[in-house]
Amino acid sequence: MSGTRVLLVEDEALVALMIEDMLEELGLKVVASAAHVKKACELATTTSFDLALLDVNLAGERVFPVARIVRERKIPILFSTGYGAPSLEEEFRDAPAIGKPFSVDQLDQKLRALLSAGDQTLYDGGGDRRS
Repeated sequence: MSGTRVLLVEDEALVALMIEDMLEELGLKVVASAAHVKKACELATTTSFDLALLDVNLAGERVFPVARIVRERKIPILFSTGYGAPSLEEEFRDAPAIGKPFSVDQLDQKLRALLSAGDQTLYDGGGDRRS
């Protein structure tokens, strides 16, 4: 996983810093970070990254427009959800997710599973896995 470039989308600044520290501890590098859907969509379109870690709820807005851009680019996504957070939309129902709060070990396990799932596990509009 060392050197993997990450797009981090998280609306709570302290949580974003904590996740960034965890990712760096695991050898990954956050190359772009956003707290709002509009900025995250811009970054998802223009930035070069290997993996997206997306908080489902961004200040009351759902992150799925960003996820669609990332999926179209064939880049793996890990969703993060907080307690009582809305569930994933139907088209992403089979996508990997991690519940907040999470430990660095839990994040490590999820990321290793995601990055080792073939070339890259992606999701089509029906929620079915494809490679």
